[in-house]
Amino acid sequence: MDVSAEPAHSCKLTDHGPVVPTTPLVIFLERIQETALKTFGPMKFDPKFYVDLSLKFDLPIVKQAFNDLAKTANGSVLPSDFNDFLNKYMNGAEKDLEYVKPIDFMAEPEGFLPKVAHQGVRNWALEVHSLWKNLSRKVSDKVLEHPELHTLLPLKHPVIIPGSRFQEVYYWDSYWVIRGLLTSKMYETAKGIIFNLIDLIETYGYVLNGARAYYTNRSQPPLLSSMVIEVYKQTHDMNLVKKALPALIKEHKFWNSGIHVVTIEDAQGTIHNLSRYYAMWNKPRPESFTIDTETAIKILKDCEKEKVYREIASAAESGWDFSTRWMKDTSDLTTLSTTMILPVDLNTLIYKMELDISFLAKVSGKTSDCLHFKEASKARKKAMDAVFWNEEKGQWFDYWLDPDSNRKEDVYTWDAKYQNQDIFASNFIPLWVRFQDKTLVKKVAQSLQSSGLLHAAGVATSLTNSSQQWDFPNGWAPLQHMIVEGLVMSGSEEAKLLAKDIAKKWIRTNYIVYKKVNAMHEKYDVTKCGEFGGGGEYVPQTGFGWSNGVVLAFLEEFGWPEDLDPQCQ
Repeated sequence: MDVSAEPAHSCKLTDHGPVVPTTPLVIFLERIQETALKTFGPMKFDPKFYVDLSLKFDLPIVKQAFNDLAKTANGSVLPSDFNDFLNKYMNGAEKDLEYVKPIDFMAEPEGFLPKVAHQGVRNWALEVHSLWKNLSRKVSDKVLEHPELHTLLPLKHPVIIPGSRFQEVYYWDSYWVIRGLLTSKMYETAKGIIFNLIDLIETYGYVLNGARAYYTNRSQPPLLSSMVIEVYKQTHDMNLVKKALPALIKEHKFWNSGIHVVTIEDAQGTIHNLSRYYAMWNKPRPESFTIDTETAIKILKDCEKEKVYREIASAAESGWDFSTRWMKDTSDLTTLSTTMILPVDLNTLIYKMELDISFLAKVSGKTSDCLHFKEASKARKKAMDAVFWNEEKGQWFDYWLDPDSNRKEDVYTWDAKYQNQDIFASNFIPLWVRFQDKTLVKKVAQSLQSSGLLHAAGVATSLTNSSQQWDFPNGWAPLQHMIVEGLVMSGSEEAKLLAKDIAKKWIRTNYIVYKKVNAMHEKYDVTKCGEFGGGGEYVPQTGFGWSNGVVLAFLEEFGWPEDLDPQCQ
């Protein structure tokens, strides 16, 4: 989007937002990460590896041993000396977690995917189902006994990790993991994931981006209420509802107060409140410390650097790290402006949270909470229509806040020119909760079909090929699922046919890639059937929690006929 306001890293608006301090261990491991890069060089270097290490001894002892290493002028160490140090004083991330067989895993659950008639697809689906067993872990007793030696957080219940370099729970991933677990009839494992996330809210006031000490300064797309609703629909577990409700109300407050809430006056003079991503951090992300430092290397002023680092962390909070969606200059990551954008998808998820809390309050007899959140959802729907909806285009567009606008007491004035009319898959996410209006769905479905996002293997994330992973030509499981499920739930036969076509293409590409490399991938190239995606700041990952969950959910919804070839056409 072409925005003529000040550059993202202008010192005109100095960085004055909140910062949640990190731990002494994380700060030390950032030094380890920097030294490792200087020692081993950038080839196959993964900065996250080093902040996931744990200590064999107390921090002062390990720190002293590190300080005693002979270092060159540029801070590097002899590789043999550094490896000896790591082996003597540190443990790898895999030592923090122990394999645990899920208590409710069965090789072929009763009633598993009754609509899948094709034997080859069914066999593959059972392999995907069996991946839950491979990805199941519990936090080791060592972490529970000595949390100060680990960046992994001491969660009580077993977890499902995404896979590969991601050896911890992630917030929004967990929703699609749970959708897959429900297809696999693994209700207790799904509840355990929810209880872990509730514990994070009770400890920190919000669900963290991920279960590591360095993620405490930000959240991720808020989907906990959706997880609770899905599990409740299958189990009718009132204890789960009663445990979850206070935590969900607390999470709602997090997203609707302080730096996350923005007040805007629409074209008719009505005042609305909407939410934005805003990380509580203004330094390089510890898991990407060396990368972020390099990104901001040409920026001279400290206040400018802090602003860029906050924008990077806020983009990570969005889950879309990174995308031209957040950038003023699509070729320059330092122009990220995430905190100055009201995102369509975040507000859709909070709207759904309000509907969910209202429902959960109703079933647990909390009448006043039920009414309060019902009214809150109506207000947000009205705000989304006023600020995001574009009748001519048939889409909801992100809204860019103009830092130079004439504001009265921090109230922004809506202006049509600040709707970002670039095409992103997120423009269609409101379908997921606005499916009841058939006229609206028809208009949005037609807009989707003519958007340029639909390709041979699914829905592209954007139309811009920027080399960022949340851009063209990558497709991601969560976006496919929300758009498809919204179209299906509308009840429109036309919309359902479109949904079925997208799901079929997505299942097919997952199947072909799996047959080629014997793994599920985190993202796929939607321009070609049977190719996984690329781009971003790390190599493509396998495993993979949310891809497994979406494929199983799609196969449960649509099945696969015996006479339909799963090979690329």
